[in-house]
Amino acid sequence: MKLSLFARASGKKSEIKKIRREGNVPGVLYGVKQEAKNIYIQGAELDAVFRTLKAGLLSTTVFTLQEGDKTLKALVKDIHYHPTTYAVQHIDFLMLEDNTPVSVNVPIVVLGASECPGIKLGGFSRQVIRHLEVRCLPKHIPQQFSLSIHDLQLSQAKRLSDIEVPASVRPLAKNMKEVAIVIAKR
Repeated sequence: MKLSLFARASGKKSEIKKIRREGNVPGVLYGVKQEAKNIYIQGAELDAVFRTLKAGLLSTTVFTLQEGDKTLKALVKDIHYHPTTYAVQHIDFLMLEDNTPVSVNVPIVVLGASECPGIKLGGFSRQVIRHLEVRCLPKHIPQQFSLSIHDLQLSQAKRLSDIEVPASVRPLAKNMKEVAIVIAKR
């Protein structure tokens, strides 16, 4: 995903309002070895990128940011939406360094509910944990983790230890936490 960045002078409220009136999105770019920098992105370009992005994968998508002749790699670390229109109001980017590990919330997708014996017996599945926080180098960031529940009976669960995590990725949660469970209806 590629976006163009533009520097903005300050964080004054009047300037931020002017940027939003012009249809652009103010933001901040920061990194481990860099001080925070005020930026803005063209709103139409950001909307076009977000439309092509698969739902739920914003936290693991690495963006290529073009600022003049400089190219940077970054992750979206925080995003603020308007409370009624859901338009993007502000966006924070974390600049990635090739040799510096980063913490990322990776979505967990539960698969196999249609073949699950516990659901066929009248139960339903409940996903308890939707993201797994991991630490890894930027080149090893997984898009998502998949967990199959096709073999669960009623009152059985799958845990974080059942997710196949690559050796280059270190999970930051305890392996015994339940991710998905099949429960009987009352």
